[in-house]
Amino acid sequence: MEWKASHILVKDRALADAILKRVKRGENFGGLAKEFSICGSKSQGGDLGWFGPGKMVPKFEDAVKKLKTGQISGLVPTQFGFHIIKKTGEKD
Repeated sequence: MEWKASHILVKDRALADAILKRVKRGENFGGLAKEFSICGSKSQGGDLGWFGPGKMVPKFEDAVKKLKTGQISGLVPTQFGFHIIKKTGEKD
């Protein structure tokens, strides 16, 4: 199994909450990633490409597995900060 996802990563929980509210109101996920994310993927709108089991930290991977394609997560805390994840694909 492989998954494709985009994310927005920030260190501050209050900022993450504010961004999540904007995403849920329908603002452009990629645009918000470019504006706020601290991950190098921000220049691609948060796109992480395809990845398989064990390629991401366990909390991140578990969150992606539970999402349906096109669905956006709540806040996912990891040692890197707070992620907002959008699952963009899944394949066997």
